[in-house]
Amino acid sequence: MSSEPTRRIRREDGWAWLFIGPLMLGVVVFYFWPILRTLYNSFTEFGAFGGTRWTGLENYADLLTDAHVPRALLNTLIYTVIVLLGIPLSVYLAALLNRPGLRLAWFYRVMFFLPIVAMPAAIAMVWRMIYNSDFGLLNYALSLVGVDGPYWISSPGWALAAVSVVGLWSSLGFSIIILSGGLRAIPPELYEAASLDGAGPMRQFFSLTVPLLTPSIFFLTIITAINGFQLFDLLYALLGPNNPAMAQTQSLVYLFYEQAFAQNDKGYASAIAMLILLVIGVITLVQFRFQRRWVSYD
Repeated sequence: MSSEPTRRIRREDGWAWLFIGPLMLGVVVFYFWPILRTLYNSFTEFGAFGGTRWTGLENYADLLTDAHVPRALLNTLIYTVIVLLGIPLSVYLAALLNRPGLRLAWFYRVMFFLPIVAMPAAIAMVWRMIYNSDFGLLNYALSLVGVDGPYWISSPGWALAAVSVVGLWSSLGFSIIILSGGLRAIPPELYEAASLDGAGPMRQFFSLTVPLLTPSIFFLTIITAINGFQLFDLLYALLGPNNPAMAQTQSLVYLFYEQAFAQNDKGYASAIAMLILLVIGVITLVQFRFQRRWVSYD
């Protein structure tokens, strides 16, 4: 009698492994193995005609002396922080789009979500025309008020800010969709009770809406920070490799690309990739460590 439940449990375990097995295989092949291979490559030097040579910690020592690494890390941090500023803006926009009785709410949601489905190269082409110093829309608007606009994407002092604005703008749609789902999960009875207690719209927003959205906001901070440290395609398409501002604006992923494919130094590029993984891991752990202080799951 006791063996029958055991066989049933084993049979259920077998079906479970059958369903999750292909997924786990994909995770191992496409995620874990590339990480382990990159870690091994970071301790080697690739020959010009193939082959590798074990160099130990030499590539990591070069990271400490390479002047491009701190600059690229700082640029990536600045870009990530600016894009994270879009989350408070998304909270406000999502609250506006979910107001009862708002006309054409679906149209506004579609307009905000369009940059998510557009290719980064297409977004970059549109914004290159906007940022154009001679006939761009932005400088034309500034000229109407007597301001001479700068060379937005070719000046080292402006290029990073220009790229960050595009990154913030293109991330709003995803954030608004996630926050809209969180807003719909808030019981309307809570707002009715708050109104009966005399709370106005602003008080309800800061004392009710924002605290109940903290799980969604926390999720967005994790995703946005990770995406921020993966900045490459937008930067490459918007500025281009021959841009005079690229040396002062390059990100860590762009530095990895340059070392791996332009300089053909794949061992050193692998060390940069492990640095990116380490930084993302540390930032994510810090976010999870401090989320207990401000995220409410009640």
